[in-house]
Amino acid sequence: MPVKDIFPSELRKTMPPLHSQEGIDDPIVHLKFFTYSGWTWYVTEGSPEDDDFIFFGFVIGLEEEWGDFSLSELTEARDPLGRPVQRDLHFEPGRFSRIIARQHRSAGGMELR
Repeated sequence: MPVKDIFPSELRKTMPPLHSQEGIDDPIVHLKFFTYSGWTWYVTEGSPEDDDFIFFGFVIGLEEEWGDFSLSELTEARDPLGRPVQRDLHFEPGRFSRIIARQHRSAGGMELR
């Protein structure tokens, strides 16, 4: 999939705005981006900002943490083999607790900190 297509305009229209799930203990994850080298971004919300789009969600990479990340960062990022970030086309939105439990099972017992 071309890099420019990882967040098409029809998805932008359905994304809850930043801070809309703030204070919710178990937010809904709407999108999943990933690399084949093990990085994963679970998006709970996002909003346009200038010429970019800012997401908020849970990132699994060198560490596991909640935070902001931008569409421009995702489209510029490459894994060690030079492959771009992908959007999981088969991802189904759901509560964070269920998504992480599923991730935990598929990773063979990955322990979240």
